[in-house]
Amino acid sequence: MDFSSLIKKLTGKHWGVHPADHKRPAADQPVHAVPLPQRLHLMLSQHVGAAARPVVLVGQKVRKGELIAAAQGNISAPLHAPTSGVISAIGEITAPHASGLPAMAITLTVDGDDRWIEPENLPADPYALAAADVAARVAAAGVVGMGGATFPSSVKLNLGRRSDIDTLIINGSECEPYLSCDDRLMRDKAAEIVSGIRLMLVATGAGCAKVGIEDNKPEAIAAMGEAARGFDNITIVPVPARYPMGSDRQLIVELTGREVPSDARAADVGVIVHNVGTARAVHDAVVLGRPLVSRLVTVNGAAAAMPGNYEVPLGMLVSDLIAFTGGARGEVARLVMGGPMMGTLLPHARVPVVKGTSGILLLDAKEAEALEPEACIRCSSCVKACPMGLLPLEMSARIRNDDLDGAMDLGLADCIACGCCAYVCPSHIPLVQYFYHAKGDLSARERAKLRTESTKKLGVARQERLEREAREKAEAAARRKAERAAQQAAAAAAAAPASTEPKKGEIA
Repeated sequence: MDFSSLIKKLTGKHWGVHPADHKRPAADQPVHAVPLPQRLHLMLSQHVGAAARPVVLVGQKVRKGELIAAAQGNISAPLHAPTSGVISAIGEITAPHASGLPAMAITLTVDGDDRWIEPENLPADPYALAAADVAARVAAAGVVGMGGATFPSSVKLNLGRRSDIDTLIINGSECEPYLSCDDRLMRDKAAEIVSGIRLMLVATGAGCAKVGIEDNKPEAIAAMGEAARGFDNITIVPVPARYPMGSDRQLIVELTGREVPSDARAADVGVIVHNVGTARAVHDAVVLGRPLVSRLVTVNGAAAAMPGNYEVPLGMLVSDLIAFTGGARGEVARLVMGGPMMGTLLPHARVPVVKGTSGILLLDAKEAEALEPEACIRCSSCVKACPMGLLPLEMSARIRNDDLDGAMDLGLADCIACGCCAYVCPSHIPLVQYFYHAKGDLSARERAKLRTESTKKLGVARQERLEREAREKAEAAARRKAERAAQQAAAAAAAAPASTEPKKGEIA
């Protein structure tokens, strides 16, 4: 048993934290549809993998659901128009990232008609489709992981044909505080989610599906249980409300008892995990022939005037969404996209909603308060809280001393950056920031190593090319020299005078 496994055994099920959820102000409100703004800004990279490639031109008219950017490569996802209008620009805008750096986007000026493109080749019985056909339709619709990971869903569905998948896990835990979009979706769209789960079972070949929902969502559990009634291969399983229960590895252990090894994927233990929002998007893609063009977004926080869940078109600026929800109530100390534990701190509100946007949080000064860090008292609270069974205090100590290799030896690569360690630390040490910093440095080191190796390979290839060209040049010169010598010999032979000796029988 290695050290990490020993820690996990000792801590048992005591991992994680129980932060105040702050969900009810938004979760108990009915979903509101957001009116279309004047413009939508659609990021070409709002999924894991290669950015989508524009297939439209400035000035081109498009309809809702029409393809505007195609996937590039095996790990990528296409992009579709969230409404009808005119392509007004293709260029850089501020990306929804803490860096505030620009990235490429397509700007669509809305015409207000909201005209859908006609769906093609809708199946008479979608649940009778071949597994490859289901995955292909999901890929064409641009569906990605809606829980925030944004990995192209078709790639994971196709794993069922390459791996021995027996269990499909649907993540409905939604463990992040403040967020309730998945909860609301399960309450209101349970039948569509179950339909998507059935299609995922077809695509993966899994024999059963288990839907894990935290036990602090009784309405969602009841709605999903009713929708799944009659489908013996779909089970609704309440799980303890504990952060980060929504992490795939923790949910897999909770629902199946299987542990995913450090250097393996969920598929290696016969499991695939998808989010409830993804299941609903799969239903829309296959049954209705509609691509992913909008999503449910939670707006919450003490500074939010109207907490709730809103159906938002992709590409809508966060500033427009906040304005529709009544603006801010007081000063916004921190604007976060996603949850407060693992979300992205936004530089400003003029950034667009993307496929992975689960929430927009307007936190006031009290919620965003950051206390001054103090010296570590080695209380081991972070060790008990870590869901991965790591030693955050030891990893951070090595990182502070620039011993990144030492931190890696202690399992830094397994850190999921959930923030549990920093949350429970009585000394307010920003542990997760140390881990982000170390992973960034290690990534930079790896990129530098790859660049060095690439430069070395290019240098060797250049030397080999020069030697080959010199050799070929010498061989060509030798051939030309031999050819010239042969030509000169032939010319000399042709120019030689005829012999003057008499032939036999002739008189001299």
